[in-house]
Amino acid sequence: MTQDEATPAGGESTGAATPPPSGTADVTAAVHDVARRAKVAARTLATANRMTKDAALGAIADALVGSADRIVAANAGDLERGRANGMSDGLLDRLALTPERIGKIADALRDVAGLPDPVGEVVRGQTLPNGLRLRQIRVPMGVVGMIYEARPNVTVDAAGLALKSGNAVILRGGSAAASSNEVIVAVMRDALTARGLPADLVQSIDAYGRAGGVALMRARGLVDVLIPRGGADLIQTVVRESLVPVIETGVGNVHVYVDATADVDMAVAIVMNAKTQRVGVCNAAETLLVHQDAAAAFLPVALAALSDAGVVLHGDPSAMSFAPAGADMVPATDEDWATEYLALELGVRVVPSLDEAIEHIRTWSSGHTEAIVTRDIAAADRFVAEVDSAAVMVNASTRFTDGGELGLGAEVGISTQKLHARGPMGLSELTTTKWVVTGDGLIRP
Repeated sequence: MTQDEATPAGGESTGAATPPPSGTADVTAAVHDVARRAKVAARTLATANRMTKDAALGAIADALVGSADRIVAANAGDLERGRANGMSDGLLDRLALTPERIGKIADALRDVAGLPDPVGEVVRGQTLPNGLRLRQIRVPMGVVGMIYEARPNVTVDAAGLALKSGNAVILRGGSAAASSNEVIVAVMRDALTARGLPADLVQSIDAYGRAGGVALMRARGLVDVLIPRGGADLIQTVVRESLVPVIETGVGNVHVYVDATADVDMAVAIVMNAKTQRVGVCNAAETLLVHQDAAAAFLPVALAALSDAGVVLHGDPSAMSFAPAGADMVPATDEDWATEYLALELGVRVVPSLDEAIEHIRTWSSGHTEAIVTRDIAAADRFVAEVDSAAVMVNASTRFTDGGELGLGAEVGISTQKLHARGPMGLSELTTTKWVVTGDGLIRP
């Protein structure tokens, strides 16, 4: 586990026993009991209609807005501890909640409520020559576990998407956001109860700390799928140690490539948005690649704009030759190409060709999001076909790799794996399928 997964304080409203048990065996038993309660609660949603689920989401959204002062007050304590512990500005930004941000989180829940219900959707179907009628339909996973860091908005997004897709959710939010999450979970549970649904559809195991996270990872048979969301250490720990099936989310070593034919104004606008619009997020750009034929026109303008915005630039020798006077630019190393900064820092490299840009991305990318800025349709087509990432942008900012921006309402993470789910994970990605086979007394010959 990462440092953020140290034991947080617990509380009565987290959905876990209070006070938390201290022994490993006791913690395992307690977390497994949470999972069993979640499994029972999930049965309620398996047969719930869309109206019931949407009303619950609306009630949660209203309750969050109505409790904004409580949530912001709790969040202030988390932020104070984060600063005292030396948390980076990017992570502090992820952690911070304001009434405006809470309002947007609530709006995202309402957006999810407005989306079609994936449960019961017919993926495919046919009638066989022997008369058997086949349907493959979407059904809930059952119990979804989430392990994540310093992101109280994920607490709401995960719960909302789980509920709409018919699942119960167990949350492990880490110590950095412990106070915020305790209040948020309590608000959501109360809203569910007020709508006549089981509070155990949303539970937290934050009170059990690191041992609780391990117990959740080992709860195979009680938890149907586990989704980690956070830094590379956290994600790889969950992937490596979990006995529960994992949907792997990934860090965002994200690239923007400015091709030879790129419009300079468009390219500058996209790069500035991708890097500076919000730095502490996984879809922010971390490396800028520039075709040598575009460098003379583009780089002086782009580097000046980035420098004026406070971005520390890590450049290769060619890129550094275009640095304007006074720009904060240092020589780049291989470590820079591999780094997800989550800060106002950016690697910059001039490449001789589209092939070299694609090769750089293949070498260093985390498979999250890459963008090309070009007026050459053939170059765009090659980039899309040959770059193997979960999302590829053409003449658009990497910041659009987001469930809300792509019409999913919200997301539980960006999957960088290739099985089941890839890219922003919304409602459909939290379902599986079952086959329904209907006959009329047919037997197999």
